[in-house]
Amino acid sequence: MSKKTGIGIGVAALAAGAGVAAVAAKNHKKPETKTTNKNKSNSGKEEYRNTELGKHEKNSKGIYYTNGNYEAFARPKKPEGVDEKNAYIVGSGLAALATACFLVRDGQMPGSHIHILEAMDIAGGACDGIFDPTRGYVMRGGREMENHFECLWDLFRSIPSIETPGISVLDEYYWLNKEDPNYSLCRATVNRGEDAHTDGKFNLSQKGCMEIMKLFMTKDEDLYDKTIEDVFDEEVFNSTFWLYWRTMFAFENWHSALEMKLYFQRFIHHIAGLPDFSALKFTKYNQYDSLILPMQKYLEDAGVDFQFNTEVTNVIFEFEGNKKIAKTIECKVKGVENGIMLTENDLVFVTNGSCTEGTIYGDQNHAPNGDAEVRTSGCWNLWKNIAKQDPAFGHPEKFCSDVAKTNWESATITTLDDKIIPYITNICKRDPRSGKVVTGGIVSCQDSSWLLSWTINRQGQFKDQDKDKVCVWVYGLFTDVPGDYIKKPMKDCTGKEITQEWLYHIGVPTDQIDDLAENSAVSVPTMMPYITAFFMPRTKGDRPDVIPDGCVNFAF
Repeated sequence: MSKKTGIGIGVAALAAGAGVAAVAAKNHKKPETKTTNKNKSNSGKEEYRNTELGKHEKNSKGIYYTNGNYEAFARPKKPEGVDEKNAYIVGSGLAALATACFLVRDGQMPGSHIHILEAMDIAGGACDGIFDPTRGYVMRGGREMENHFECLWDLFRSIPSIETPGISVLDEYYWLNKEDPNYSLCRATVNRGEDAHTDGKFNLSQKGCMEIMKLFMTKDEDLYDKTIEDVFDEEVFNSTFWLYWRTMFAFENWHSALEMKLYFQRFIHHIAGLPDFSALKFTKYNQYDSLILPMQKYLEDAGVDFQFNTEVTNVIFEFEGNKKIAKTIECKVKGVENGIMLTENDLVFVTNGSCTEGTIYGDQNHAPNGDAEVRTSGCWNLWKNIAKQDPAFGHPEKFCSDVAKTNWESATITTLDDKIIPYITNICKRDPRSGKVVTGGIVSCQDSSWLLSWTINRQGQFKDQDKDKVCVWVYGLFTDVPGDYIKKPMKDCTGKEITQEWLYHIGVPTDQIDDLAENSAVSVPTMMPYITAFFMPRTKGDRPDVIPDGCVNFAF
């Protein structure tokens, strides 16, 4: 009886899981097998155990990963010794400012101990939006957001609105998108402004669907250094799905298959909203006014130290056994070399690389090339200098060494009168001056040689924008091929010529294009050499860990 019961329990335990097996083993005593490890299989490997024990234990770098709102809503205890620490944050883009905000809110670090070192004279990084008196309105890009940006919304629930007293940035954003939900009425055009009637269809063959599913299920390590062309063929590339995807995220065929897979997995829950952008949400103004300025004011009110015109050129490390200790920040303050001495008790956060680094600015009558203004922060060179000191700091050259594959160009076109408005309305089916959703996301000119896309967000995009003017954001993925109306590459075009090409594709009669581009609009083109650098094929170690192995006071 005992013997049979023991066997029965053992078989049931294997079927039910290793937890029951441990109980069965305890109840079925066999003195002669005392030295046998009951938690080991015949192969010597530990058996699987269903449990969440240890799920939130810190790893060797002192961090663990979590999700959901349980921890997001809880206020952490004040870290021991935080009042004696100083934090140095290199850069002032969205990630850098978020770092500072979380240090204030969750880390409860005194604001005066947080130092933001920014090479430019303005915060925001890639999240820009300015009026340049010599050029006009400039928006290099935008942010397409959705309701599962958990870290972003967790942050902005704590950032006070700078327009409406007593509410947060998240509150005003949520109310806006509830009252004026985003969706597109025309996702793509052909034949100079005619609706392409993509009609929410992906137009994927069974083979194309299988190629996508195979990529979705492929292990990361099997995609190291592979391109999208290595995993997809024309079954995907000729589909409407690929038009949606590549124009929305700016993927090129030669970009990383691994990154493509990760984007699939990140946004799979919004696949139904991909064709008409009904999954997306947008800010009231441009991203600088709506996101960056409230964060900057929150930090300034907390006493955070902003040091502009401070270009960090290197972080010098000392190596003690397995420990990597940041000892000195080398920088130039208004062109004068300086150094910041560090201790192990300090914290250093570095923005490694930038998609808008080295932006070249044109204007209405000048292309963004030749003698055009170039704005640099030195962030790629900074990463290179850090990476020279240890392999754990990554390989920046994998991302920034081939600008022919990492560039695209955008332009901000501002209308000056009523003459272009009817052609816009004919496509987007909405009044662009209503203050509400206009295009609802990009409109892609499917037969454009530049693969031109354009969008009009809620107007005015700038707080002080003339209510009669409309700001249009235009970008082209293929900058090195001649246009369809302007017979030269986009990268060689003036702002006026880019407007001409755009007017051609929205259906303006050809005998009116030149006059409207000259007198009814002003355009500011921006060429961004590294705008898709983070999409370049890579392998393990090319992109460093947030906290590289052995670092005690440094993180990317």
